[in-house]
Amino acid sequence: MTTDHAFPDATPWDIGTHDDKLREECGIFGVLGVRDAAATVALGLHALQHRGQEAVGITSFDGQEFYSRKGLGHVAANFSSSSMLAELPGSMAAGHVRYSTTGGAGVRNVQPLFADLASGGFAIAHNGNISNAMFLKRDLVRKGAIFQSTSDTEVIIHLVATSRYPTLLDRFVDALRLVEGAYSLICMTPQGMIACRDPLGIRPLVMGRIGDAIIFASETVALDVVGAEFVREVEPGELVQVGLDGTLSTHRPFGTPAARPCIFEHVYFSRPDSLMGGNSVYQVRKAIGMQLALESPADADLVIPVPDSGVPAALGYAQQSGIPFELGIIRSHYVGRTFIQPSDGARNADVKRKHNANRALVAGKRIVLIDDSIVRGTTSLKIVQMMRDAGAAEVHMRIASPPTEHSCFYGVDTPERSKLLAARMDVAAMAEFIHADSLAFVSIDGLYRAVGEARRNPDCPQYCDACFTGDYPTRLTDLAERENPDQLTLPVEKVA
Repeated sequence: MTTDHAFPDATPWDIGTHDDKLREECGIFGVLGVRDAAATVALGLHALQHRGQEAVGITSFDGQEFYSRKGLGHVAANFSSSSMLAELPGSMAAGHVRYSTTGGAGVRNVQPLFADLASGGFAIAHNGNISNAMFLKRDLVRKGAIFQSTSDTEVIIHLVATSRYPTLLDRFVDALRLVEGAYSLICMTPQGMIACRDPLGIRPLVMGRIGDAIIFASETVALDVVGAEFVREVEPGELVQVGLDGTLSTHRPFGTPAARPCIFEHVYFSRPDSLMGGNSVYQVRKAIGMQLALESPADADLVIPVPDSGVPAALGYAQQSGIPFELGIIRSHYVGRTFIQPSDGARNADVKRKHNANRALVAGKRIVLIDDSIVRGTTSLKIVQMMRDAGAAEVHMRIASPPTEHSCFYGVDTPERSKLLAARMDVAAMAEFIHADSLAFVSIDGLYRAVGEARRNPDCPQYCDACFTGDYPTRLTDLAERENPDQLTLPVEKVA
């Protein structure tokens, strides 16, 4: 069984998308073989906080029992003291930072999820999205399964529990064969830890070491922060099994299909100081900016990033174009996630609380604004207006990704397609909507060149780029289920 410490009275975060950004799925971190493993996990999760700011959880195992602590909000709010971490003894632990893409808010959906199976305790932390979870859940409920959360991750637990294979590893593989979509998983059992990626490697997962201890994390930056050595990426479709004695074995039950990792990790999700697919994320983002300058030059005085995600691309644009780079927008680092606001006026004030024009620099200048993406367009409209209010003579917008025309079903919280600006308008109309003098996006081939490819292979794309192209690499079984009023779900929790 697990000893669980949850905190339902934490501050209720707004899970709406008021700031018009794609939300960063989730982040996972696990370690086996260090004293006070939970402290290492908490430190690793700090480095992954950008991937999920709604909730955090850590589960540990001391050789006899599983322990869990979960809460809403940031890592620091829930794991900031030795007394908190003392509730999580043991040399094996895994943790999760969450932004909900499936299932909604509430402590019961905070991971790692835990269940007592016939083989013993089983804890799982998941980054990604199961695109046939509703279909599988419907079948499981008909067979008598009782769900305790609204998270798609719980489907995996039930599939493992009901598999008839003799060993836990075989039951785990049997469960994953039924699953569609994207996943990186870290699982804990009384025998050790299992880490794996989906067969296409859509979601990232890396492996590292601290001495004899093994670490798994969503990004290499988390290894850096805890002082671990980067060993390698977990390969697409690979399962890495680590025993409590440190014995390591790998399994390839899904063959070796052509990988399709998420290209938006390079554009926005990953921290710039991470490595992704052997490439520096920072250098890739600069290279995207250079491609933008080659493809869509502008006659301007200054290149200005929309902070912070637009900074590397703006540096690349400035270097390639020869136009000076300047910080024309100053971001406040003391504004947290946007709370639910009572009026449109209050919501509009959020942009000004987060960003302010450097008026003395901008006034009278022709500027090129660099941002990573346009989703609904509302933030771009406000930023462009901010520059005009500060006296900019011209405002040219350049975007370090192709137009986001399609929704993601692999663990990124995107609006439905009808709310995506690029799905409703061409580029000229988008420029008019945001009141920019000109607007341009990097081409899909330009994006591929920035990550080291000659061009996109339309017959077998090297990355998952469905949000730009609509070319989804897996089936999307639950799309029809989303509009079914009889869908099975638990009521949404209200957090006091």
